[in-house]
Parts: sequence; C-alpha cells; structure tokens
Amino acid sequence: MVVDDLSPDGTGALADEVAAELGQITVVHRQGKPGLGAAYRQGFALAFEQGFEAIVSMDSDFSHDPAVIPTMLELLDGGADVVIGSRYVAGGGTRDWPLRRRLLSKWGNRYTGFLLRAEVRDCTAGFRAYRAEALRSIEPGSTSAEGYAFLTELTRRLARSGATIVETPILFKDREKGTSKMSVRIILESMLLVTGWGIKDRACGLLRRITGK
Repeated sequence: MVVDDLSPDGTGALADEVAAELGQITVVHRQGKPGLGAAYRQGFALAFEQGFEAIVSMDSDFSHDPAVIPTMLELLDGGADVVIGSRYVAGGGTRDWPLRRRLLSKWGNRYTGFLLRAEVRDCTAGFRAYRAEALRSIEPGSTSAEGYAFLTELTRRLARSGATIVETPILFKDREKGTSKMSVRIILESMLLVTGWGIKDRACGLLRRITGK
C-alpha cells in the first residue's frame, strides 16, 4: 500500500503504474498535505479493514532497506508485538547525515525514551513491523500528533499497553533527491508533546501512589 500526499516528484503516478503491472498493490491518493500522522492513520485503518496479520511501515524513498523486512517478520513470528528498525542499537546507524542532524536525532531519542520511560532507543523510527492486533489495540486512529511525534505517540501507547517491543539494527540512508520534511516546527512540536506526555505520565503515577488506585 502506498499512501501519497500529492508528492511533487511523481511518486503517486509511478505507484499507479507499478500497481497496474504487478497487482496486489493499493495506491491511496490524498489531497493536500494533512500531515504524516494523518497518512499513517488512514493507511493503518485500511490495513485493518483488509484483515492483514502483520503491517510494515516504511519510507518510500529507499532510506529504509526492504531487505530487512524478512528479519522483522521473523521477529514477529518469534513473539514480538512490534519490531522497530533502529539506528541506535548495536549494528545500526545513519549514512550521509551531517553531524548536527545525527546529534539532534540521537539526543532527541534519548530524551524521549527517558521522559516516557520507554526502553526504546529509536522512538521516532518509521521503519516498523507490527502485529496487527497489537497495533489495533492501541487505537492509532485516536492519536493526535501529526509530525514525527506521531511515531513517538505510538511508541508511548505501545509501551504503556505492555506490548513486546523489539529493536533490530538498520542502516538509515538519507534520500538522494528531494529534501527532508524535518523542520524547526516539527522538532518543536515533538519536544513539546513529549515533555507534556512525560509530565502527565509522572503526575498520574504519583496520584496512583497517593490514592492507592
């Protein structure tokens, strides 16, 4: 399934051609730029409707290597509820990223994992495999984040639900053409949301300890 938000590089048209040639491919053409989170929510909802047992999400610019997918599915078969293709576990990494971006991403993920008490090294990774029933149980359609914070919101819900989360190393390669969607606004949205979630989780935990409920 390819979810395309009017990509100016012709991704949607190419996907239509491949779908017509190979079959078993769904191309979803969305109008405007409603956000990354909205695209994920629609894609997940359609996957649920079609009854898939496993759902893999990845970027379509080959920053994520499809050769890792069999390993992810094997880990799901081995008992994982979610498999994250991680840049920040042993064997993982990034290629063609400037130092500033590497440091910002690594620091942001450490901050996120610490604040949300999620034992995940790469909370913002988009290359993931989900057991469909585990993903459905956290109701991704009710999430609110739109930028890359959407992936963090899913990670938080999965961790709080008790899902078994496994990370497998990947080498993230920056796109060869086009520009990243990362911006100061997206970074600020993510940090503000993560900080708010962390404060809320700690306040709720403290309240439970005080009331015994």
